[in-house]
This record gives sequence, structure tokens and C-alpha cells, in this order.
Amino acid sequence: MLALLATAELLGMSLWFAGSALSSRYAAAWQLDAAATGWLTTIVQLGFVAGTATSALLNLADIVPSRRLFALSALLGAQCNALLLSADSLSAALLWRFGTGVALAGVYPPAMKMIATWFRAQRGLAVGTIVGALTVGKGVPYLVHAFPHASNAVVLGSASGAAVLAALLVWCGYREGPYPFPPRPFSWRLVHDVVSGRAWRLALGGYLGHMIELYAAWTWIAAFITASVLASSGSITGRTESVASLVSFGMLAVGGLGCLWGGVMADRHGRPWLVNVAMTVSGSCALLMSLAFGSTLLLLVPLALVWGFFIIADSAQFSVLVTESVPPHAVGTALTLQTSIGFLLTAGVIQLVPRVVSWAGWSWAFAMLALGPVLGVLSIRQLQRARA
Repeated sequence: MLALLATAELLGMSLWFAGSALSSRYAAAWQLDAAATGWLTTIVQLGFVAGTATSALLNLADIVPSRRLFALSALLGAQCNALLLSADSLSAALLWRFGTGVALAGVYPPAMKMIATWFRAQRGLAVGTIVGALTVGKGVPYLVHAFPHASNAVVLGSASGAAVLAALLVWCGYREGPYPFPPRPFSWRLVHDVVSGRAWRLALGGYLGHMIELYAAWTWIAAFITASVLASSGSITGRTESVASLVSFGMLAVGGLGCLWGGVMADRHGRPWLVNVAMTVSGSCALLMSLAFGSTLLLLVPLALVWGFFIIADSAQFSVLVTESVPPHAVGTALTLQTSIGFLLTAGVIQLVPRVVSWAGWSWAFAMLALGPVLGVLSIRQLQRARA
């Protein structure tokens, strides 16, 4: 079942950056500046927030069977993503990207709940595998885009087709595990029950620190690499764009391995230990990347891959910390509420980066991202003390 859900997540989450992988083409066609181009990713985050907030308020993740919610959401996302091909302006593109984000709110959190019904002793590794798979899936559009002559239809069509396969896999193959979460009728108090728990709030604090860094790095790494090449050589070519796309894919793909490593280490040494190590290394990488701007790709690419490994290694463990911090009947709502708040934060940071670039340059913009891990480590250390 772990293999089935991991495959479904890899396929379904390929929708996330499908439009972002084409951002340079849209920027050229519609004459967009960096801030406007960033909205192609930001709007997905906001759609995801709208979807997760609605789901949390209505307790959908704890009322609707996860298998049904996942499959229907993946199909809706595939349709919205395919309709991006009809967009002839930024406003039209943003409409379909927003719809994709809303749909993905029914793909990501339910998978966390579904896999948790199958594991207790090794839940960290299991959830880490799922997050690793979806991380690789998010990078697939960049890989497809890097191929010569890959059209918009190929990039978007492959992502939509993958999401349809994900829906079929879960609908036909998933069954609930031996540790199900009990169903619960709708209740407005469920959200209150979640947010009133101090352990949940501290776990959320660590997650928010993690999210300050994560999606901004994923969104802007290709632009950072391109700008760095321009600063060092004075010009860029079509090959530069392909290299930047491959670095973006590589950063996400190696993150899949980071999630597996993080799951093993969390089960062996404890989730707080893993979070502290991963955030310390990823925050250091953000600072080193800022200092290396304008350097050779022989330095930037390995550094980006190390960053990609550790920046996501702890992500799954925040979901596990949440499942361990709330009553069983509230797990779905707690996970959905956590992701809703976290992705709302990412939308702001994604839009902040190009503004900092215009004020102070790429070095300061990436250095700013290191603040997230600092805040995250402080919150998790408080959680450790509270549990002691």
C-alpha cells in the first residue's frame, strides 16, 4: 500500500509546478516582470490555502472517505491544469492555476491520513516516503521542460495525464489500513479542539519556519541560477534555461532521497532531532548560496543539491508530529489546517523574494530565507522542553 500511495502522490503532485516550469515562456509571451511571473506559483499556493481552509472548516478530511476525496480532487486538478493550454493572458492562466491549487488540497493532506492508517511503529519512514514521492513529482514538469522542443502541450499534458492515473490508482487500489481514524460528524468545535493544543501550536511553529524557506527556494532557484550565470559571464543562452530547469528538477528529485533519509533518522533518533539537524543544514545552505551568487556552476549546482536534500528532509515529520499532537478523530482537520496556514505563508514569501531582489539583489533575497530555519529550530526546541 505504501508503494501505491507513493506512486499516486508522485503522479498527482506533478500538477503543482506544471505552470511554473513554463514561466519563462509565459513571461516572454505576455511581457511579465519577475513579480508578475511569480504569481504563476503564488496563485497555486493561494488556491491550495482556499481548498485546505474550506476542508478544515467543514471537517471534510474527517467526514469524506479519503479515497474518494483524493480521486475526485486529482481529476479536478488534471482538468484545470489542461485548461491552462487555453489561457491567452496572465489573468486567464491565474484562474486555472488557482483551480489547480484548490484541487491539490484534496490530494496532499488525505494521502498523509491514508498512509497513517497503515503504520504506527515506522510512521516517520512511511510519511517520509510519501513526501519524498510528491517532492519528486513536483519536479517532473521541470524535467520534461528541459527536453529539447518540449512544447507547452507536452509539459501540461503529461502532468494532467499523470494526475488521472493517480486518481485511478487510489480509487481502484487503496483500502484502509489496520489503524483507521474514527469517523466523526461535522462539528465547528473540531477546529477549536485542534488549535487549543499547545503541542500542535509548537509543531505548527516549526512547520512555518520550514515553509518560509521551502517553496521560495523551489520557486526561484531556476531564476537564481540564470541570474548568477548572467552576473558571472555577462550573457545567457538557451542552454542556460535548460540547465536551470535541470537544477530545479535535481533539487526536487534529491529531496525525495532526503525525505527517505529523514524518515529513517526520525524513527531512529526522534523527530525533534531530525528537524533540528535538517533545518540547521538547510539554513546554512541558504546562506552559502547567497554568498556563492555569481560563482561557477561547479560550485552552485552541488550546493543546490545538498540544499535540496536537507530542505525537505524534515517536512514529513511535521505531519507526523501533528498526528501525534491531536486526538485521533481530529487528525484530518489538524493536518489540513496546518497545511493551509503554512501555504498561506509561502505565498507571501514567494512574492517577497523578487521585491528583495529589486531592492538588494539575489544574495540578500536568498540569505533572507535562512530566517525560516532559525525560527523553526527555536519552536521545536520549545516543543522538546514541553514534552520533557
